[in-house]
Amino acid sequence: MSRKIAIGSDHAGFEYKELLIIMLEEAGYAVADFGPSNGDSVDYPDFAHPVSSSVEKQENELGILICGSANGVAITANKHQGIRAAIAWLEEIAVLARQHNDANIICIPARFIDTDLAKKIVTAFISTDFEGGRHANRVNKIACS
Repeated sequence: MSRKIAIGSDHAGFEYKELLIIMLEEAGYAVADFGPSNGDSVDYPDFAHPVSSSVEKQENELGILICGSANGVAITANKHQGIRAAIAWLEEIAVLARQHNDANIICIPARFIDTDLAKKIVTAFISTDFEGGRHANRVNKIACS
């Protein structure tokens, strides 16, 4: 069974989203595209919330959100109690977000990196596991009760 990945963007991230979907599907992942369906101007929360909800409900294992700076989608995603969304502009940050923070959504800043780097960041993120151990105690303290 292939891993299930949720993806969404705003208009600034639309092109990246489309390229990442192709890359993921060619690699055998099941991708749930939460939109948008074109590059027209949209509001990022309309797409970040559904992606986050699907990951929070474990309908999808991991999520990918893309907007201009990645800040808007990350802020929106992190409003969900079960989400740990991390902004990454380098592969190493994506790896550490998974290993140390058990991040379950990666946020890509489309206006600041090229598509090749975005693909490398997503590949690093989805292929890295949470280390647990000393990091688990920290991660367990993140959620508000």
